[in-house]
Amino acid sequence: MIVRIVKMTFEMSNVGDFQLMFEDKKEYIRGFEGCRRLELMRDTSDLNVFFTYSFWNEAKDLENYRNSELFREIWKYTKSLFSEKPEAWSLNQEVVLT
Repeated sequence: MIVRIVKMTFEMSNVGDFQLMFEDKKEYIRGFEGCRRLELMRDTSDLNVFFTYSFWNEAKDLENYRNSELFREIWKYTKSLFSEKPEAWSLNQEVVLT
């Protein structure tokens, strides 16, 4: 399984717009073929910093999403709200702890 982590820092005045967009689009992302899970997290001390964790069956599934019209639409809008360049990591999940 592939885990994609994206750190996003927003202008504080844009946080609400991002949250509304995410709420509107999260089920479309979760429903994308190969997506097993999607989480949104917010930094506890820096309230304009968010992380998305998305879990994908295979790297190919993540790439298909990143090349989709859905991703292009979401990312174009989201990028316009940033105050800093985003950071992203793709990781292989080695062990699942429950």
